[in-house]
Amino acid sequence: MGAMDNKNTAGVTPAAVRVPALAPFGVRSFRFQWSADMLTSWALEMENILLAWFILVETKSVVMLTMFGALQYLGTLMAPVLGVTGQRIGVKKTYCGLRFAYTVVAAITMTLTLTGLLLPWHVLVIGACLSMVRPADLVLRYTLLGETMPSTNIIGATSVSRTTQDSARVFGALTGAALAAWLGMANAYIAIACFYGCALLLSLQVAGKPGSRESRPASTLSDLGNGMVYVWHTPHLRAAMTVAFLVNLCAFPLTNSLLPAVAKDVYHTDQTGLSYLAASFAFGALMGSIILTRIGYRLPPARMMIIFCGVWYTMTLLFAQMPGFTGGIPMIMLAGCAQSMSMVPLSAMLLRTTKEGFRGHVMGIRTLMIYGVPIGLLVAGPLIANHGYRVTATAYCVFGLACTALIAWHWRDHIWRVDAPGNRR
Repeated sequence: MGAMDNKNTAGVTPAAVRVPALAPFGVRSFRFQWSADMLTSWALEMENILLAWFILVETKSVVMLTMFGALQYLGTLMAPVLGVTGQRIGVKKTYCGLRFAYTVVAAITMTLTLTGLLLPWHVLVIGACLSMVRPADLVLRYTLLGETMPSTNIIGATSVSRTTQDSARVFGALTGAALAAWLGMANAYIAIACFYGCALLLSLQVAGKPGSRESRPASTLSDLGNGMVYVWHTPHLRAAMTVAFLVNLCAFPLTNSLLPAVAKDVYHTDQTGLSYLAASFAFGALMGSIILTRIGYRLPPARMMIIFCGVWYTMTLLFAQMPGFTGGIPMIMLAGCAQSMSMVPLSAMLLRTTKEGFRGHVMGIRTLMIYGVPIGLLVAGPLIANHGYRVTATAYCVFGLACTALIAWHWRDHIWRVDAPGNRR
């Protein structure tokens, strides 16, 4: 690690030394990775907005919209497989391979759009194809940081990467809607394909360790099983996984994939209004991340996870009751802020309190909790079709609040007490 540290810290600028937040940019590989991840995040957000709106307008069906949203999580189980691939051939090669896949799929979609041949079933197939690679993207980003950053800068680099993703969700959503409104969907997709292409070129400049042929998929699956046993016998980790699954089931669908339904059927607006809603949630998340970089180290992480999870549900419940943008925008912004202030401490707790040999296993299991999203979406579709968004959102939020309270009570000795294992700082 020492050699890696010396190599990567060469050329650190005086500004990076004076300002801790700039320290990761002193590493050449991080500068390229940060730029590549930013362009990829912009393109992903723009693409999600355009395709979700296309599905809703063309099919006039909320059920089809929820199906499209659920398909994006179909390939989550591929993330461990791609992780094994990264170990065998090198994380950088796998990372660049994902960016190449994004570029190819975007070029195909762009061609279908330009020729006027794009149909809803095409979009569903595209969503299913992308779901095979997207879940592993974030895992590979952080794995590359671990390979290329000095150990003293890993926490700072992870924080900068997180805030960058949140900011990309703000500007990516706004840019996607603006391009679609000004230039049309076909021309907007040209921009998306260019973003992916530029991200691929930048990704090729990122450093990385060579792969190891000693890794085998079977051993990885065995290790994953051992990690599940470890989590099951560690109460505060089991509580965190339960919270993670719960918010993916009841909260994320309402403030992400179902926003097109809110924009069209509740607020009676267009793509621009949808982009404002998505950007407001992301801006709130960005603010939450920035707040945590200043004061997060002082607060008990497990208790923050529970408290702000409850705030997240409460703000989402209030958002669902608002008749228009005047009240809706502040509520969804606060929901986004609460989301960051709940989920970031959850991840920090997992990293801080997990035994060193099990950190990778635990974070892999954490990734699997995202399967709550497609379940929540598929249940919400028929409910919204029959009862409307407000009734469905109210039911989801009340259920989420009740379950959060039960989690806090059941594991109170492990996550609520200030001296509990989950609150270790």
